[in-house]
Amino acid sequence: MSLRDDAVLVLKAYEHQEDLRQYYLDHLSAHPEDGMWKACTDGHVTASALVVDPSRGRVLLTLHKKLGMWLQMGGHCEPGDRTLADAALREATEESGVRGLTLLPGGPVRLDRHPIPGPCTQHLDVQYAAVAPPDAVEALSDESLDLRWFAYDEVAGVADASVVRLVEATRERLPV
Repeated sequence: MSLRDDAVLVLKAYEHQEDLRQYYLDHLSAHPEDGMWKACTDGHVTASALVVDPSRGRVLLTLHKKLGMWLQMGGHCEPGDRTLADAALREATEESGVRGLTLLPGGPVRLDRHPIPGPCTQHLDVQYAAVAPPDAVEALSDESLDLRWFAYDEVAGVADASVVRLVEATRERLPV
């Protein structure tokens, strides 16, 4: 199965944000060859993961080097990614430096469509949540200016509304 086929299955199974979900599916239908890849100038599917430490009530955010914003870990899919979940976990691990991350069960937490500068017009982000092990140690990557843990209630003071919505949706999915 191709990464695109996996994305279609994941999106068809996702039961929230109906209009946005359909927009993603329509995009992949209109761009069967390149809709997953950075080369698609009409936009492309990306994968991200919010790194969360539920035992301490906090999330790990990166100060993105190009955008200058506090965001979850994530980015472009790569040819070696077999699934969207694999892409999200790879990105979270690479950008956070945290080993032993595990994706929260149940598939994506949210979808987020946002414009981006450059030759491509938009990212169609499929957002997961990755649970950090209790002994998590983060390490700054080349893509970040900073990497920092924030308490859940601190996120709204540093990040935009899309990250706040992702934190809220993730907290709703965490086991009590």
